[in-house]
Amino acid sequence: MQPSSDVGAGHCIHLLQGAVELFAALVQAMDSARTDIQLETYIFNFTAAGSTVAQALVRAAQRGVRVRVVVDGVGTGPLPPAWQENFSAAGVQYQIYAPLGPLGLLIPSRWRRLHRKLCVVDRTVLFCGGINILDDYYDPHHGTLQAPRFDFAVQASGSLVTQASDVMEKLWQRMQAVRDVRQHRLPAAVRALRAAHAARHQPLPQTGAVVRAALVLRDNLRNRTRIEKAYLRAIGMARDEIIIANAYFMPGRKLRLALVRAAQRGVRVQLLLQGRYEHFMQYHAARPIYGILLAAGVEIYEYAPSFLHAKVAVIDGRGQRPWATVGSSNLDPLSLLLAHEANVVIEDAAFAQQLRQRLVDAMQHAGSALDRQRYAQRPWRTRVLDRIAFGLMRAALWLTGKRY
Repeated sequence: MQPSSDVGAGHCIHLLQGAVELFAALVQAMDSARTDIQLETYIFNFTAAGSTVAQALVRAAQRGVRVRVVVDGVGTGPLPPAWQENFSAAGVQYQIYAPLGPLGLLIPSRWRRLHRKLCVVDRTVLFCGGINILDDYYDPHHGTLQAPRFDFAVQASGSLVTQASDVMEKLWQRMQAVRDVRQHRLPAAVRALRAAHAARHQPLPQTGAVVRAALVLRDNLRNRTRIEKAYLRAIGMARDEIIIANAYFMPGRKLRLALVRAAQRGVRVQLLLQGRYEHFMQYHAARPIYGILLAAGVEIYEYAPSFLHAKVAVIDGRGQRPWATVGSSNLDPLSLLLAHEANVVIEDAAFAQQLRQRLVDAMQHAGSALDRQRYAQRPWRTRVLDRIAFGLMRAALWLTGKRY
């Protein structure tokens, strides 16, 4: 496999599994922050462990660190009054991306959400992955969980940190400009837009970094297909093995065909997918695709101990040119066509083997293998629901004018 053209050397990357590992690293970095904390998340929930991150943000702001938090208007509900007071008193700056109006999600343009999970501290360390600010043992819709949510993030240093910081700064300034326009403060809006345009800094020098890595973004402007193309490139060049763990798996025609062709040329393709019912659309709309993949020899494992929320992959993890990714992007139309997403791509043998081992262990000890016969014999009511959900998803895509 030839290295991706946008993957650069000189990074330190550490794998973090679950909110327990991520939050401990986040709080440590925030408590050491001197100048600046930037945080973006789809869900910010203040229950249990989520409050530890909120407390770290307050402590940082109280000692003079500039703290900016952006949450999504669908993923995150209203800020609890107590925390609104805490944030305001400490000086934590807080914005909501695309708040829903009276018609909510009935307007297709509002399906474009901020789904990436990024945090940059002092422009020297980056956290990126699929983990929301949400306790591992708690779900806003299902309550207490018996086992922790299965998810990953990375802690990184290197030039991709400044890239992430610049992207987050631009989004903040653009949101500020929109707010100023709505409040009829046009001079302030112009200043915010100029600041967004100028938000670009030189990478900081790094020491001791050994990993080739890149930050791969998806938005609705210049980076509409970068994450999908990164997957397609890596899958197309796979020689031995493809392992993908994905929470909401509904790949489009190109990705399905790439996986089928890989299996047909002798690559072992293994998918670790959601086995527990979470949401009607995501659960049922994915199932009609399974038959095509199983017929091609793709192995599918359903994860059921808790909710699988990971968006990761390892390709040729034991080969000479390993490829891995950890991020926020599902392989479904919402992530690949509409949402702001962020993945880190890593080309490093030690990292790939570490992530690969976590996924193999999950498939072997927590995954239920789905064979063609069991898939074909699922109850007719389930098959009807699958087709209804799949049809609704295609209809929704038609409303957005997207082809997938």
